[in-house]
Amino acid sequence: MDFKQIQELVKMINKSNISELSIEQDKFKITIKQKDNEVQQVITLPAAVAPVQAVAAAPVAAPVAAAAAAAPAPKADNLITIKSPMIGTFYRSAGPDKAAFVNVGDEVTSGKVVCIIEAMKLFNEIESEVSGKIVKVLVDDASPVEYDQPLFLVEP
Repeated sequence: MDFKQIQELVKMINKSNISELSIEQDKFKITIKQKDNEVQQVITLPAAVAPVQAVAAAPVAAPVAAAAAAAPAPKADNLITIKSPMIGTFYRSAGPDKAAFVNVGDEVTSGKVVCIIEAMKLFNEIESEVSGKIVKVLVDDASPVEYDQPLFLVEP
C-alpha cells in the first residue's frame, strides 16, 4: 500500500461515519481511527522497518487568501505555486511573538524557509524550491493543510 492509497483512505474515513478501519496485508497493517474532528493512522511495518505513526487533520475548506488588500492583482499565467509537502498545521512564523518567515512582496530564493508545518508534534521547516517574489499567501496562520495544498504564489 503506497502513500497515495493511505491518503485516499483517510479522506474517505473523514467523509464517512466509519469510526475505525483496519487493513492487513502480508506484514503490513494499518488502522485508521476517527476521533471527533481528527483521524489517526497507525501503520505497522515488518520488523526490518521502523513503525510509523501519523496524525492527519480534518479536511480543510478552500484556502483563504491572507494577502494585503493593497497588493496588485498578480498575473495568474506566470505564477509558481509552493505546495505543502505533507499534512499538518501551517505556521507563518517560528512562534507567536516572532515575525513571519515571508510576507507578500518579499523576495525568496531557493532554500529559504517560507513556513513551518507541524506534523506529529514535529515542526518541519518548508523551504522554497523557487526564486521570486511572494505575491499571495493562500493559507491562514495556524490552519490545517493537506498534502499538495497550495500555500504561496510566487512570481519568478
